[in-house]
Formats: sequence, C-alpha cells, structure tokens
Amino acid sequence: MQAINSRKHSHSHSHSRLQVQMSAALATMLLPLAAGAAETTAPAFDDAAGAVPMAKVEVAGKSEGGFLAERPSSPKYTEKLVDTAQSVQVIRKELIEQQGALTLTEALRNTPGVGAFFLGENGNTTTGDAIFMRGFDTSGSIFVDGVRDVGSISRDVFNLEQIDVVKGPAGTDNGRGAPTGSVNLVSKKARLDDVSSASATVGSASQKRVTADVNRVLDEERGIALRLNAMAQDAGRPARDVVNDKRWAVAPSIAFGLNGPTRVILDYLHVKQDNIPDGGVPTVGLPGYTSPDRTNKPELSGAAPVDPKNFYGSNSDYDKVKADMATVRVEHDFSPRLRLHNISRYGRTSQDYLLSAFLASGANLTLVNPADPSTWTLVRNTRTVKDQENRILTNQTALTSQFDTGSLRHTLVTGIEFTSEKQVTHGLTGLGTLPAANLYRPDAGVPVTGLAPRRTGAYNQGEIDTQSLYAFDTIKFGEQWIVNAGLRADHYSGDYTVVALTNNVLVPTHFTVGDTVVNGKLSVLYKPTANSSVYAMAASSKQPPGSNFTVSGNANSAQNPIYDPQETLTTEVGGKLDLFWGKLGLTAALFRSEVKNEVEQDPVDLTWSQSGRKRVQGVELGATGELARNWMVSAGYLYLDTNVEAGRLLTANGENQLTYTPKQSFTLWTSYQLPMGLKIGGGARFSDKLLRGTDGAVGTPAYTESYWVFDAMASYAINRNVDLRLNVYNLADERYVASINKSGYRYNPGTPRSASLTANVRF
Repeated sequence: MQAINSRKHSHSHSHSRLQVQMSAALATMLLPLAAGAAETTAPAFDDAAGAVPMAKVEVAGKSEGGFLAERPSSPKYTEKLVDTAQSVQVIRKELIEQQGALTLTEALRNTPGVGAFFLGENGNTTTGDAIFMRGFDTSGSIFVDGVRDVGSISRDVFNLEQIDVVKGPAGTDNGRGAPTGSVNLVSKKARLDDVSSASATVGSASQKRVTADVNRVLDEERGIALRLNAMAQDAGRPARDVVNDKRWAVAPSIAFGLNGPTRVILDYLHVKQDNIPDGGVPTVGLPGYTSPDRTNKPELSGAAPVDPKNFYGSNSDYDKVKADMATVRVEHDFSPRLRLHNISRYGRTSQDYLLSAFLASGANLTLVNPADPSTWTLVRNTRTVKDQENRILTNQTALTSQFDTGSLRHTLVTGIEFTSEKQVTHGLTGLGTLPAANLYRPDAGVPVTGLAPRRTGAYNQGEIDTQSLYAFDTIKFGEQWIVNAGLRADHYSGDYTVVALTNNVLVPTHFTVGDTVVNGKLSVLYKPTANSSVYAMAASSKQPPGSNFTVSGNANSAQNPIYDPQETLTTEVGGKLDLFWGKLGLTAALFRSEVKNEVEQDPVDLTWSQSGRKRVQGVELGATGELARNWMVSAGYLYLDTNVEAGRLLTANGENQLTYTPKQSFTLWTSYQLPMGLKIGGGARFSDKLLRGTDGAVGTPAYTESYWVFDAMASYAINRNVDLRLNVYNLADERYVASINKSGYRYNPGTPRSASLTANVRF
C-alpha cells in the first residue's frame, strides 16, 4: 500500500479518540440535569432569542396553522424570519399535506429553481434526492435536525414538521457543503397534547398509502409525552410502467420534562424500501434529436418519440434501502438568558441497487428494417449497481446566551461538534445480461441470463472525522439595527482504502487527507418599521476534496486530494416585509455567488487542473402566508444569470451558462376555505429550459424545453374529525422532461395527469 501525502494534514484522529471526545462532550452536556431537577417551571428566552419554550404547544383542534413559519428550526438562527439577513424559506407540513407531496423532492417544488434535474451519465442513473439548487448539486447538503444525512435515497415526508431551505453558502452553519445552499428536515417530536390522526390515500398507478400520527401525554406534571408516526406505501408512478415505490417506516419519539427547565427527547426512525428503480426513456424523437449516427442511421432523425411510460429495464431490477436513525436531544435553561442545546445521533443507511440501464447511442440502436420502426431495437447491457453503506456518529452542543455591553444587546450562540462518518461501497459481479429491447415495445419480463450479483472482494472505504467550533453573535443597536457575525472552523481528517480487482488480484491502496477550513458570515440589517427589514450579507463556503467520499488516489483525477477546497463567496442584499399582523411574509433578494477552484479536464490532453471559476447571480421574490381570512398562499419567483468566468464551458450547445439550471422558475400554491367545510386550492409551476452537459455525444437534445404544470385540490370536512381531499396533478396533461442525462440519450418524463384521494381522520 502506498500513502499519498499532500500538503494537507495527515489523518491524525482515530475513531477511538473521537468517541472519547464525544463522550466528554455528552458528559458535560448532562451536568445540568441534576442542577435543574428541583426546578418545576422552564424560564423562557426573550422572543428575540429565538427560543420558544417547549411548554407552549398548539391547542388541540386549532384551525390550520397556515404556511408562514415564524423562524427556522436551527438554534443558530436566533431571530424571526423577517429579521434574518439571508434568504431562508420554511416549507411547513400544512403546505406539504395540502399538495399531497410524499417525498422531499416533491416538497421542494415549493422552492423556485430547486429540483432533480440531472439524470446521470455513462448509463448510471442518479438515485434518491439528487437536488440541484442555484446551479449546483446540493445532494450532499441535506440535513435532518441539523445533522448531515448521507446516502443517495429518496426521503419520505411523513415524519416532518417543516423543511428549512437555506439559500446561499451554509458553510458557517454546517461546515463543508454545496456552494449555494442546504436543506434541513425538521422531524416531528413528542409534545404536551393528546392529538392523533391517520390518513389513507389511493390514486393513479395503483397508489396505496396509509400514515398515522399519535401523540399522548403520559404524565402532564412531569412533562412526559409519547409520539408515534408510521407510514406504509405501495405505489407505481403515473408516468412510468413497472417502476414501483414500496416502503414502510416507523418513528417513535418520547420526551421528558417538556414543561421544565431540562427537556430530553429520544427519537428513532426506521425506514425500509423495496423499489423498482427507473432508468428513464430514450430521447428519440424529442425536439432537438437528430440521430447520433446520421451517416448509417439517418432514419432516426425523423423517428417518432417513444411512449414515455415505456420501461427499458427488467422486472428483476431492485432498489433496497434500509435506514435507522437514533437521536437524543437535551435542552437545559440555566436562566432566562442562558440555554444549552445538545443533540447526539447514530445513523446507518444501506442501499442495494441494480438497474438494467441503457445507452441509446448510435451503436446501441439497431434498425433491423430501417423502413419499419417496429423492428428497431435498443441494447440494454448496462447493468448498473450500488452496494453501499453509510454511517454517522455525531454530538453537537450549542450554548445560547443573551447579555448587554453598554447599549448593545447580544445574542451569542457558540457551539462545538464532533462527527464521524463512514462509507463503504462494494464491487459486484455476476450481473447477468439482457437481450436487446424493442425500441417502441420493450419487454421487462424477458429473463436475465447469468448468475445473481455477488461481491468481488473489491471495495472503496472512506472515514471522515470532523471537529468543529463556531460562534454567531447577533448585536442589536437600539430598535432598528441588527448586526450578525459568524465564524466556523472545521478540522477534518479522512482515511481512505481502495481495494481494486485487477487481473483477478485484489490490489489495495491507502491514503489520507486532512485540513482545517474556516468560513464566515457577516450581515447588517436595518428595520424601517417593526415588521420590515432591509439587509446586506456576505458569507463563504468551502468544499474540500475528499470530504464527500469522492476522493481518488489517481493523480490524473478530478478527485485528487492535492487540490485546494472549492471556495464560494456569496453577497446578498434584500428586504422583508410582514403584512396583516404578521400573517403574510414578503421577501426580495438580489444575490451573487462566485465559485472558484473548480477542477476541470482539458479536452485535448485529458489532464486536470484547478482553474475553473463560475458565477451565479439573480433575483428571488417570495410571498408566504395569509392574503385574507381563510386565503393562504405560497409563491416564489427566481431569475438566474449563470456563467463560466474562467475555464471550460460545460454545456452541450456551447452556451455560457451552468448546466441543469433553469434561468427562470416560478412556483405558486394557494387555497381558500369556503363555508360548509369545503376548501379549494391550486398551484402552478414553471421551469425554464435546462442545458445538459457535454461529453462528446452528438445528435441528442442539447437542452430540454420549458414547461408549465398546473395542479388542483379540493377537500371537504365531513365532520370535525373526518375530511376527504382530492388532488389532481398536471391538469393540462403537459408532456415535459423532468430530468435529462449528460449525453442527452435518456430522460425522465414528468408526471402526466393523475389524481389521488385521501381520507384524513383525527381522533
């Protein structure tokens, strides 16, 4: 084995040492428990501190809470949204439920310009929540209750209270991450009221789904409560044949001391999925398609498009996911101005995946009889697999304090985090082969020849230990000025082992990476009135090589650890206004993100260098809340101007713009509560064209066309405990491309007109 040592620090922190550090932090966090045991009431922070006492709970039977949240969930954000100097959108569960959204990807449609636009490359298909935000892949910046959630899986929303979407660099908040934002999922927790509900849904593509949410107060005097969320689903997809999403999950939560100064909440989440994955359909016949082989197969240029429901894989394809997550949260109020927040988590996610994919290149398309398209065939010999496990162990401690220095009022958040992440991916063989499929009438039931997949002994394993320190100080000058300054330092050390199978011999390689990265954030906010603000903000983000398990020991590789971290600086100016007694929030922001140290390959000599620079700038507008009594709205518009300032252009048509990034996007959802228990609602989504990447493919679409999609909803309350909700999607039955692969050979079709009917019961 050969160690590759860069100018960065070597791997110096073992798991045992990390666990000792985490144990010490946990012990320190638990010290206040004894001190607070004799207290019977929980002192509450001032509203400005952002800490709402957990004893304050919603009243059972209260009318719908609306779409507008008061503040993000993270203790690092101490101010209300109107006084937060950054673009932050909170998607509440009320909005998610009205739309009948089931997955994170569906829920994020409420944020303009955010979506799963990239299908994959080299025959591979992206799995799970492959989210792009403001021009960059954000899949590695998804968090659950502030803890990074690794693994390329599809996340269900059954156990979520809200989703916090932070726009712009989140390096000061979370450490390493995507240049343009992060997504934090806020879990449901036990609370002090007896409320229970259940729902059952049937719909298009044989959709069947049930959920339950039961919360019970076990001891009101001691603040003990138990909550259980559960979900089961078996559903196809309206846009696709054969593809299936089958999963079940359970999420218990128990809380102690909810009405006292020391609150402890224990959560557990178990998810199991057994899906049939989707590899997309050929782009043959789509606008912009002119045949990858114009010389020998000119007939393809005038070919009809395939049926978007066609499935080109095998009935034996599978995507098996198992996820477990155990969490302990502890909060202690030392005084009305001093609070400790701690979260510890162990999470494990495994994915076993096989997809019979295809490359619809000219060589893989056979025109048996060029004059008879019914005889045309497509080779589907690209059997893509993934046998991967991710683990995370973390302890995060934050201390929030309020104090004055003269006439200045401070809210200071300081924290320390210890995180250990591990990923192992096994090599597989014995994948079998499939015969060519008829291009227009593929058969998924054709038997696969060959042995069942089995491990070869080859594997890639990475372990990343991170120790972090951060501080955020929010300073108020009188009633109109708020300054926020934040600084975070992350020391990471990665240990990688690559065992390759070469000529039937396992050849191991071992190397380490390590560095300390520092990020900062500074903002100034002015309040013309109590319910409005204007602000300016600057923040940074860094993404070191190897920090997302993508490092490579190959000297001629984009993932070589010798490279500097990718660096991003975002500046933003904006304004926020709350109307109608704080029930409607309006936002507007102008922003610019400049990303440097991009690694790119020379197309001639195929060498890699770190010379790329990209810029993303634009304007984002938003409106969330209540327009009038019983009239709710959530709307957003985003305009993006993106370009490559230095380096190689990435788009297939040579346009200077970032790939898989709509220039304009718009999202709207509104609902109105009518008399006699009837509620109606509807929404619209617009996405501009997407420019795909370039890898030498010719004859395939260089971009997807823009589209509008309209949805509708109607619900009726049969009585105070039962209501029915009908959702109809894509009313105009618009055909559109939801995502496209790098070569332009494959695409995922958008959902056609479809419907679901849900019965909600409260008891």
